[in-house]
Amino acid sequence: MKIIELKENENVSNDMKVSQYFNQLDLLLNELRNREIPDKIIESINSDLEEINATLLVGKMLLRLLKKKQLKILKLIEKELKIVPKNHYRNLWLVLGMSAFGVPFGVAFGTSTGNMGLIGIGFPIGMGIGIALGAGLDKKAFNEGRQLNVEAKY
Repeated sequence: MKIIELKENENVSNDMKVSQYFNQLDLLLNELRNREIPDKIIESINSDLEEINATLLVGKMLLRLLKKKQLKILKLIEKELKIVPKNHYRNLWLVLGMSAFGVPFGVAFGTSTGNMGLIGIGFPIGMGIGIALGAGLDKKAFNEGRQLNVEAKY
């Protein structure tokens, strides 16, 4: 079973933002076509693509539909196949690092200096730790062949 083609209609070419998201989704689908994917997942992806191909939406509503379907496809392949786009773990761990490491460092620094206004000092520290951890996981995914050659921009 194969992933069906995404059909570009006149509504896509008229709006620059919609066109960018459409092209990004098309790149993602081309990457997925080059991989061995179970039929059950291909059926799910094809049902989403049929909905996009059949839509009459324009502008922001079409953009919202494209974002929703792309996110659904990415979550599905991440959950079922453990395949992720470029910088997936970096972006995920950036936020986790700020909250899991940055806030405690900031509280500790603010408490030790007696000035809780310095709590924000921990955010860049946590961000750096999170980016480092995420980059390591991205490199591991790349070495294992679980990384797509597409960066998902939401």
